[in-house]
Amino acid sequence: MNDSSWGAPPRPRLWGPADQGPSPSLRGEVRPVPAGPAHDVGEAAQTRPMPTVPHAGGDPRDAADRDRGAARLSGPLFRDDREPERGPRPPAAPPPTPPDGPGPPPSDAAQPGGTGSTKKSAGRNLPAAIGVGVGLGVVVVASLFIYKPVFVGVLAVAVVIGLWELTSRLAERKDIRVPLVPLAVGGVAMVVAGYVRGAEGAWVAVSLTALAVLVWRMTEPPENYLRDVTAGVFAAFYVPFLATFVALMLAADDGPRRVLVFLLLTVVSDTGAYAVGWRFGRHKLAPRISPGKTREGLLGAIAFAMVAGALSMQYLIKGGAWWQGLLLGLAVAVSATLGDLGESMIKRDLGIKDMGRLLPGHGGIMDRLDSLLPTAPVVWLLMVIFVGGG
Repeated sequence: MNDSSWGAPPRPRLWGPADQGPSPSLRGEVRPVPAGPAHDVGEAAQTRPMPTVPHAGGDPRDAADRDRGAARLSGPLFRDDREPERGPRPPAAPPPTPPDGPGPPPSDAAQPGGTGSTKKSAGRNLPAAIGVGVGLGVVVVASLFIYKPVFVGVLAVAVVIGLWELTSRLAERKDIRVPLVPLAVGGVAMVVAGYVRGAEGAWVAVSLTALAVLVWRMTEPPENYLRDVTAGVFAAFYVPFLATFVALMLAADDGPRRVLVFLLLTVVSDTGAYAVGWRFGRHKLAPRISPGKTREGLLGAIAFAMVAGALSMQYLIKGGAWWQGLLLGLAVAVSATLGDLGESMIKRDLGIKDMGRLLPGHGGIMDRLDSLLPTAPVVWLLMVIFVGGG
């Protein structure tokens, strides 16, 4: 930028760019002296550079100006002057050991094969999670083997709570207004119809539930009607319809044992994935969906579920075989993992960590049903193929 752009009159150049050779003063060229009163050379040097006649040996002021220009040209733009080479830094001293004993263990990043985290963490309140899990297991098993309709009631309550959690999060995070009343009534009807009337009754109930959602939403303004009813039909299929397959298993003669195997294999798969992944997990399974899941955890889920499946089919299901249990365990591990990832996608889309806070150490009901719901139709179908409908 020249000086005129800053509002000052142009000054005669004492030298050109660095690539144009030596300055005119050094070449001996004569410059005209600007008109005006005579000034003292000292005052001119202090106000503005106006050389008159080049000195034969070079004006000392020109030498000073050249030094200043060279200093500017050798700055960060041209990097003429290189910084001296520096030797390697000495290693940092280890942190002092506290007087009461050795320090904390090294971070996971410093160990071979570490993932970069400072400390392995279970990621949940284990005492609360174990206590709640045991309590739920006692309620489910007791209702399952004492009186079948009681278990149907427990299943219906779980469906209604799961629908409430899902619709509440949709309204809070996405402003999607899903009508809960027809969903809750239809969900209970699906479970009861599946237990009493079988698959045909379940299909009739889910169809009527979808129709009820469409009609119920018509009582509100038409804005976002298609979005709301689409979410409502999705919720009807995702929660109560998939849960109906548990009622279909229960309706068989050995229904309580089938449901027990279904619950046992899903819980064992989840436990195997959690234990193996927490201890040996290094390679992420789906980091963009669920960063906590690892390939090692999936292998642990498959191994645990296949062993449990072989034992369950051999000793709990009449007419079952151990090799059928291996296939059943493999299918359960895969479907449970996919169900967990599916709900993780929903929660990431909603920007939440848990669907609710009803169960300490677990989150909400939907956070426990995520792997159970998609596994129910898989177990029901394989049971029908292996040992019949009962």
